[in-house]
Amino acid sequence: MLSPSLAQEIAGDTSAVIGFNVLITDADGVVIGSGDSSRVGSFHEASVEVMRTKEPATHNASQAQLLRGVRPGVTLPLVAGGQAVGTVGITGTPAQVRRFGLLVKRQTEILLRESVMLRSRLLAERAAEKLLADIASYDAQVIEADSLLFRAADLGFDLRLRRIAVAFEVTAPPADTGRRPGAPNPDSRPGAPSRGSRPGAPNRGSRPGAPNLDMGLVRSELLRTVREVFADPQDIVAATAPGRVGVLHRLPARGPVDSPEAGCRRVIDAIAAQDGLAARAGIGEPATAVGGLHDSYQDACEALRLGARRPDGLPVHPIGELRVQQLLATVSQSARNRLLASTTAQLRTQPDWPALRDTITAWCESGFNLVRAAAALHIHRNTVVYRMNKIEQLTGRPLRDHHTTMALYLACLTDHLTVTED
Repeated sequence: MLSPSLAQEIAGDTSAVIGFNVLITDADGVVIGSGDSSRVGSFHEASVEVMRTKEPATHNASQAQLLRGVRPGVTLPLVAGGQAVGTVGITGTPAQVRRFGLLVKRQTEILLRESVMLRSRLLAERAAEKLLADIASYDAQVIEADSLLFRAADLGFDLRLRRIAVAFEVTAPPADTGRRPGAPNPDSRPGAPSRGSRPGAPNRGSRPGAPNLDMGLVRSELLRTVREVFADPQDIVAATAPGRVGVLHRLPARGPVDSPEAGCRRVIDAIAAQDGLAARAGIGEPATAVGGLHDSYQDACEALRLGARRPDGLPVHPIGELRVQQLLATVSQSARNRLLASTTAQLRTQPDWPALRDTITAWCESGFNLVRAAAALHIHRNTVVYRMNKIEQLTGRPLRDHHTTMALYLACLTDHLTVTED
């Protein structure tokens, strides 16, 4: 419980403060920390009796001469969890150093408890990381689900409860812009603010040194923030990679599924406010068994990947809104190229093809409604009409024909996937 490095740090700092040498021994009476480094590794005989009785002892010069490795002073037990785990001694005339004894003992025990708690938290974090990693890579042909259930139970988690997976990713925004990486600039006028930013929000991307991140600090802050929001005792929260955190969020046992989207947005806003970083979240589907949790977490990671390619730039990506993109991503590149060639050949030769592609996508995702499509694109309704007329002229097919429109929609999604993969 009492590591030599911690003991040496405590002994050295305390000796410098009180002006008397402080030494710390382990449970066997061996000095593991001392303001006088020459005593480290020596045997302190007085500690053996102090450990046995858990009572302090003082030794004058004549008494100290009779004990191995002991000098005049006071020796006190270090007690943690009701057990003596070592001793702390202060060298000097007993009458002089006795008044420091209880203070040094209490301070050392406090530091020892904090060290034990920190170590316990770190061990729990590592165990949760290993559990989540094993669920993410779960293969029923390789490992039995029951073994993961037992391991989770040892950590206090019941994997049979209904859960939903969430994957978070944090990145530094570009140094010269406050927009999310890859997000389009909706207004090309010099000095115009991005429509994706909140009014009055600072341009966090222009912070000097923002891209040069201490990933260890980012990991710690991200974990803390996620745990503050997903605070249910059954929520499994663990780091999965630098700048990434996974969550297996417990859902109510009955009733409608409470989507974690609101919690995800709270995490994203908190990360942006505290550290000026860009955060995104992918959300899987509800599950109750180990195999289902595996699929849910894989879907959350896939939603995170595919969501970054959407033109809307939104930071929260439920997999339910990306199933079509997920399916298209599994199709071979040659098949995707044939779909593009057969449906968008004329459109892709146009200089405004990205705008035409986004118009088709918005038209379909807005329920074939002009007003909602215009709002999604942040343009006037007449501009949508103009673009749709142009698309019909170039393709020779009416967009009111839903078969034609859906083919174009799939082609546009395919093109966007292909562009972002390149």
